[in-house]
Amino acid sequence: MNFFIQRSELRDIYDKVVAGERISDADALRLFESKDLNALGAIADFVRQRKVGNRASFIINRYINYSNYCILSCQFCSFARKKRDADGFQLSVEEIVAKAREALKIGITELHIVGGLHPSLPFSYYTDMLKTLKNLDARLQLKCFTAIEILHLAWLGKKSVLETLTELKAAGLDSLTGGGAEIFRQEVRSQIAKGKESAEEYLDVHRTWHQLGQRSTCTMLYGHVESLADRVDHLRQLRALQDETHGFTALIPLAYQPEDNDIPVAHPPTGFDSLRTIAVSRIYLDNFPHITAYWVGLGLKLAQVALSYGADDLHGTIIEEHIFHMAGATSPQLQTEAEMIKAIREAGRTPVQRNTFYEPIKILEDAPAAEAKENSTRSKMLEENLATA
Repeated sequence: MNFFIQRSELRDIYDKVVAGERISDADALRLFESKDLNALGAIADFVRQRKVGNRASFIINRYINYSNYCILSCQFCSFARKKRDADGFQLSVEEIVAKAREALKIGITELHIVGGLHPSLPFSYYTDMLKTLKNLDARLQLKCFTAIEILHLAWLGKKSVLETLTELKAAGLDSLTGGGAEIFRQEVRSQIAKGKESAEEYLDVHRTWHQLGQRSTCTMLYGHVESLADRVDHLRQLRALQDETHGFTALIPLAYQPEDNDIPVAHPPTGFDSLRTIAVSRIYLDNFPHITAYWVGLGLKLAQVALSYGADDLHGTIIEEHIFHMAGATSPQLQTEAEMIKAIREAGRTPVQRNTFYEPIKILEDAPAAEAKENSTRSKMLEENLATA
């Protein structure tokens, strides 16, 4: 038995987890309230090890935000702009394709594309974008759109959610993103994102996508005005939908960024809070294959530590991230492949390059000279492409 568990107040929950029993909501709240981070991490690490062994993954991807014009005015959002704002932007399909073409040169396997709820772009803009990007390289996986974007597109096209998702899938959509979940409890949503979709609507979009045989990720935005019980409630609803559809590949907990928005938060997420949130998520979400430590919000060093607190994925190279950085994130705009591999190896894990669905593309058991040279070359190309983007 782990040293930190032997005398811990969490020993009974550890015993339950080892026995393969599902922990309750009350257990999850106890875990959140515990100050014994070492014991909490030990339980989460046990679950991680049982799920994925000693592997930790990353993806070579690129973020593209097609526009930050948005009809909503979510209080926590620092990304959205109105048409009257000087720093608003909107990319043409040709501009998006140019960014994708450059990124393909450095070996990306995924484009992650989201934007604001644009007031005037037609439905055809989105389908044309998907079709054109797929024509660049059929192997390129397109992970696009949040649930609220899907609802907006359904409204634009005067279609049902099912019809909208079916058309987007036919155009080339491979996966939905998990963004927009925030915190499900309506009282909290009303404080941070008034006018945004309800929890039921968010979950129904993902349910419908899963019923089409597709996969998606999901998120939880923590560290603002929610309570610990609100976090448990959020995780409960995700676990229930996963029991129903088995369509989620991973949870990505998102640390709230307190700068440049309309929500005053006295105590934004600390390193302690981020590690315990990742750990509790790993223990409670027994039906989720993966937990991602999102380095953009955490910083790569804390994300690396999270690999010992239940996380088994560091997300991706990203290249150009706007949403968190416009909210005040001080992490770099990108991580190179070599940096991701180094962080994973330093944590004592075996690096695995994955695809959009968390399936392994390449398992890096050791670090031969040829691999180091290849990673160095790709990293140099990545930095050169960013400089000219």
